[in-house]
Amino acid sequence: MTDHRSPDARFRTSQLEENEGPAINPTDNRTMGEIIAARFSRRGFLKGSLAVSAIAATVSPLAMIAADDARAAEGSAFQFDELQAGIDDKHHVAPGYDADVLLRWGDPLFADSPDFDPTKQSAEAQARQFGYNNDYVGYIAIDGSAEHGLLVVNHEYTNPHLMFPGIVSIVEKDGKKKAEVAPLSKEQVDVEMAAHGGTIVEIRKDGGKWQVVRDGKLNRRITSSTEMMLSGPVAGHDRVKTKADPSGTKVFGTFNNCAGGVTPWGTYVMAEENIHGYFSGELPEGHEEAANYKRLGIPEGAYEWGAHYDRFNLAKEPNEPNRFGWIVEVDVNDPTSTPRKRTAMGRFKHEGAESIVAKDGRVVFYLGDDERFDYVYKFVTKGSFNASDRAANKDLLDEGTLHVAKFAEDGTVEWLPIVFGQGPLTAGNGFAGQADVLIETRRAADLLGATKMDRPEDIQPNAVNGKVYVMLTNNSKRKADQVDAANPRAENAFGHIIEITEADGDFTAAKGKWEVLLKCGDPSVADVGATFSTATTANGWFGMPDNCAVDSAGRLWVATDGQGPKATGRTDGLWAVDTEGAARATSKLFFRVPIGAEMCGPLFAPDDQTAFVAVQHPGDGGEDWDGFGRPSYYEDPSTRWPDFKPDMPVRPSVVAITRQGGGKIAV
Repeated sequence: MTDHRSPDARFRTSQLEENEGPAINPTDNRTMGEIIAARFSRRGFLKGSLAVSAIAATVSPLAMIAADDARAAEGSAFQFDELQAGIDDKHHVAPGYDADVLLRWGDPLFADSPDFDPTKQSAEAQARQFGYNNDYVGYIAIDGSAEHGLLVVNHEYTNPHLMFPGIVSIVEKDGKKKAEVAPLSKEQVDVEMAAHGGTIVEIRKDGGKWQVVRDGKLNRRITSSTEMMLSGPVAGHDRVKTKADPSGTKVFGTFNNCAGGVTPWGTYVMAEENIHGYFSGELPEGHEEAANYKRLGIPEGAYEWGAHYDRFNLAKEPNEPNRFGWIVEVDVNDPTSTPRKRTAMGRFKHEGAESIVAKDGRVVFYLGDDERFDYVYKFVTKGSFNASDRAANKDLLDEGTLHVAKFAEDGTVEWLPIVFGQGPLTAGNGFAGQADVLIETRRAADLLGATKMDRPEDIQPNAVNGKVYVMLTNNSKRKADQVDAANPRAENAFGHIIEITEADGDFTAAKGKWEVLLKCGDPSVADVGATFSTATTANGWFGMPDNCAVDSAGRLWVATDGQGPKATGRTDGLWAVDTEGAARATSKLFFRVPIGAEMCGPLFAPDDQTAFVAVQHPGDGGEDWDGFGRPSYYEDPSTRWPDFKPDMPVRPSVVAITRQGGGKIAV
């Protein structure tokens, strides 16, 4: 394995979410690109071309475009003056709005929390302060209020080169500047571990501005060391037993929590995503977990935790990785409660767990597996949601059926149950029971013939229009022979969005229909093949859709991950995307982040008068770090957002966006 502290290596923790390594799905299951290409075959393309030609014979192309623009403008669900796309060291929001920093890495969360001192960091202090790299943001109302509630925030991972002073040295080799990064001390690793996990914090709107309530009785930090329980079919199984936990039920901590969700009964769910980067060492020769871990890319070794803690070293605790890659549920009403890893929902690189109550009262969770050529899932609870008795929903996530999606070229999608004993999920294929099926969810989905997708990230059900929106960030590994002239998306660098309509409007349905809402990228470049409406401006298009939100009016908002100087010439941001009527596929830029940052969240308050967004890893970047050929690190970052003080490092933060003078956003 490459030494990630060598001068020729990039900062390894920055690469975890990129998943640019070799494809690890070994199956010949069809890819979504192949299915899209087959569905929109040349025959269909020619029929469409003939129709357009017939129209064009009587109406000039310019007149057609003008008419389309007018219809889209009139039909848009969003009313705001669009922000200009670009790149600089600050954040920007559409005219008429304020974007206020609410929480920064290191901000105190409790009355006795120490103030943030980046030169004197400790695990004890960090465990009482806001964590690093905020991702998912959720809101749980207190007494039904849209202006007083709990903000729940995931802390996905850490960037030590931006966190700690004195660990990066810049050397020049072969005419290029390279970074040499010193190994972290155990104390610094402990800070990293405390900076992971999640935050639960009381917030209140006062005079139109949000404030943190530092003495909130429900405030809580969850870290990589917080005691948790495994529950559901995998709890107590031999494959999750370790020296520290021979019962196979008690786990310490959670990490790489990317997107997440809030359940209908008001609990907070955290999705464990790129777990492979935290493990190092080698399995004992011939160990039974070798194939299982290979399918997940374990070990990757981006972090140095295994050098200080045996549980992250496969040679010493070979079962430990099976205790991660789950959905974690937290009861926010009890800050002393033990979080539960709900194993019935499957084990993979989870990207979010957004939910909706179906017609019959069961609850449906949509789940993405964020890897190129991996799958889209949904989990349907066995029991029904009880709106009048919160306690009755306590273990609702321990029983239910996990499904994986198989998309067909006729525009239908089938949800295949991942259940031991059904189809190929038998002892003959190495599964002794449902616990094995769930521990190896990816292999089970492989055998079922699920459709290989282009990095499934956030998946959002829409209660207003009954649709489901799937963010597919990109897939640079897709080969040219997997597409044809009607779908020219080889090396799909910019991703796309799929819209699913479940049969009969029933989110528990075994079948549904699908359409491509958007193929993303610059529509002015023909070879990209983007499909934004003609009313979308030069500022309005985007690539790399990642997180999304549906506001109370049913409108779709999309956040991006991966834009920058080289990829698009613009930073990541938040776009409003029309999904209905003449304006369908029209997009407008509302907010953009500083250089090097990813746009996470987003979340709308229940009254739609606030949009909470998470600005993650500002100042980070790709091979040139900030994209301009110079390294960006603690002492010399490409931005000092949000403080812009010479003694403060760049700090991931949550931002609260409100309309000047009050009122709903974008109406």
